[in-house]
This record gives sequence, structure tokens and C-alpha cells, in this order.
Amino acid sequence: MIAAMRRHATALLAILFALLATPASAAHRALVLDINGPIGPAIADYIVGEIDAASPGETGLIVLRMNTPGGLDSSMREIDSAILASPVPVATFVAPSGARAASAGTYIAYASAITAMAPGTNIGAATPIQLGGNPLAPGAGSDQKTQPQGKVGEPADTESRKIINDAVAYIRSLAAVNGRNADWAEDAVRNAVSLPADEALKLHVVDVVAGDVPDLLRQIDGRTVTVAGKPMRLATAGLQVVTTPPDWRIKLLALITNPNVAFLLMLIGVYGLILEFFNPGAVAPGLVGTISLLVALYALALLPINYAGAALVLVGIGLMIAEAHIGAFGAIGVGGIVAFIIGALMMFPSQAPGFELSSAVVIGAAIGSAALFLLALAALLRSRKRPVVTGGEALIGATGETVWWQGQEGRVRVEGEIWRARADAPLSDGARIKVVGRDGLLLHVRSA
Repeated sequence: MIAAMRRHATALLAILFALLATPASAAHRALVLDINGPIGPAIADYIVGEIDAASPGETGLIVLRMNTPGGLDSSMREIDSAILASPVPVATFVAPSGARAASAGTYIAYASAITAMAPGTNIGAATPIQLGGNPLAPGAGSDQKTQPQGKVGEPADTESRKIINDAVAYIRSLAAVNGRNADWAEDAVRNAVSLPADEALKLHVVDVVAGDVPDLLRQIDGRTVTVAGKPMRLATAGLQVVTTPPDWRIKLLALITNPNVAFLLMLIGVYGLILEFFNPGAVAPGLVGTISLLVALYALALLPINYAGAALVLVGIGLMIAEAHIGAFGAIGVGGIVAFIIGALMMFPSQAPGFELSSAVVIGAAIGSAALFLLALAALLRSRKRPVVTGGEALIGATGETVWWQGQEGRVRVEGEIWRARADAPLSDGARIKVVGRDGLLLHVRSA
């Protein structure tokens, strides 16, 4: 009897231990999230939101199916933090064939509990980009002969070394969490090296080479990984693959945080408000301009921009408007166009993949602004040639008739009003006259 009770107790303890050792076994789905394109605020919002919402009770694995040239450092670190804190294991899968996990994608792969690649993909080129400068390639900005002694691939200037060393320390810490090749990761940061899938597997940069998500789930089933700082045994063989695409809010955020779209929205907003100020009561330009400018400011707050460049763009627009009103023979207008182009080129200096301002957009916006400036200038010149229709000068050239006349003076009716008038030659009552000048309340007229 006692022996039977011991056997039952041992069996119960074994079952309890198995349940504790494999918390993912109770889940029934593998959640697939697609990262396709540059990693920015919209992608970070999408990935972090889905990771935070995933429950260990229903989600056994989160798969980040990735194809990215890189992106913003802030967005990448936000995703990494969510991955490391997630109670649900996260796998980064560089797929489909032909995809890549470059720059920021490499850091996300190293932060994940499982990293996999499809055949024909590559990973690496994780050298950080310096804001406002060139990619921090080996020895960038310095002569290799004068480079001080240090690690291979380390730039000479202090600011660049700080950025590189910070990135190296960060990716090595991610490698230590998940037991991956930290030396290759450092080489990917310092020298921007990349690896294809088969070599990445040999060097223990990735854990698996799989053809698709179901193949990945079969290969990693039973592996023990680190999740939220604790070991966990995966049970992924029977998980149902569920893909959750970004919703309309994420797609809208991705659209407006595109630097080209944000830049054009800013221009529409500024020009709309200017048209409203010059034509009070038009309503439509002011309404469209206000909405566009507010959306642009929201997008620019999420992007790394150079505020001096943004200020130059606004100064350039102001100078072109001033030229249209002052008429400085084009000098102020040309200066405004130059300031506009320089400011637009300076405005997005990050050089992060997918977050550059297109030169075609800059040229198109400059040509459009110059065209508006020329149209305004032409309208101003035409208005100066028109006869004056208000004030005292408006009577010059007007016609009327004499009401009473004697000699060279009398009274005339012009524009429905009676005026004192004088002429060089005698006129008769009721004669048609034309105003040729004015001296206070006295009109100078002649026969019409």
C-alpha cells in the first residue's frame, strides 16, 4: 500500500515538474508578426504592442518574420526591450529567401530567444550610423596612418569611438543573454561584415536554418531557451500558425513617419496657412494647412531631424514670400530658394536606411516653391501696371459733363459728384469733359 502511494506521488511530482519546465506546452498558437521594411516608430509600436498583448497561456511562440535594411536606433532598442522582458519566447526568422536582417535587424535577432534564417538570406552590417555624418566605417574621418593604437576597425575620432563602442557593448550583452557568437557580432559592428544563412549557422550566429515557419517550429521543439531571464523548454511542434498584420492605425503611422511624406505635409501646412492669411475667409486653405501642419509636427516629433535644417526651410519660404511683396529684383527670392534646398537636405541627417529624404522630393518641392514664388511675383508686377481704382488718383481719366461754366472755370459732374473745375479752353454747359488732373478739391479738365 505504502509502495503504491509512493509510486503515485512520484508520478504526480513528475507531471508537475514537466508542467513547470514546459509552460509553453499549454499554449495553442504561434503568433507571426511581419517586419518588412525599415524599422521605425510604426514598426516598433506594432511589434511592442503585440508582444505586450501576448499571453503565455495562449501563445507558445512569437515569430518576427523579418526582411529589413535596418532603421532607427531608438525604435530598435524599444523592440529589444520588449523582447527581453516578454514572458512569451520570441524567435526572429529572417525570411523569405532573399530577405536580410541588416543593421538594426541584427540587434533584434541577437535579442531574440531563437534566431533562424531561411536559405538565401543574410544577416549583419550592424555598424551604427552617426547622425549628421557618414556611416562609421573603419577609420571613417581619419587617416589610417595617424589612427591611434586600438582595436581593428575602430575610428580615430572620439565621438565615433563612443558610438561604436556603445554599439559593441550592447550587442555583446545581447549575445551573452542567448549564448550566441559575440566575437562575430562585434566584427559586424566594427567592420560591417555580413553572413549568409549556412555560414551564420556554422558560426553559431543563428540557431536554425528553416524553409518556413512550420519547419522552424518543428526544428526548435524541445529546445531550452532563456525567456525573461529564466530557462524555458519549448513545445512548438503542434502550435497553430497565426499571422497578425498591422492594423490601419499602424499603417497610417508608417505613412506619415515616412520623411518624404512628413516633409510634404509640412510644406502643405505652411503654404495653406500663408494663403489663408493673405485671403482671409477662404477657409479651405487654412483648414487643410492646419491639419497638415499638425500631422507633420506629430510625425517630425517621432523622427530624428535637424531643427536647423527645418528652420532654414521656413526661412527660405519666408524669403520667397518677402521677394513677392518687396520686389528686390530676385535677390531675396534666389536666397530663399537656396536656403530652402539647403535646409531640406539638412533636415533628415540620420542616413538610417529607409529614413532619408528623397532628392527627387527635395528638387520637386524646390521647383514647386519657386514656381509659386514666380507666380506671386508676376501677379504683383501685373497689379502695379493696372490703373488706380481707389483714392484721389482714381478720378484721373474719368469722364463727366459740365453743369455750369463761365470762361475757364465752372462746375462739373464726375462719378455722380459735383466738383469745381478749371480748363485751358472755354467750355459750354452740358459739354462732355475728361479729368486730366486734380489739385485738392479742384479738377483740371479738358473737352472730351
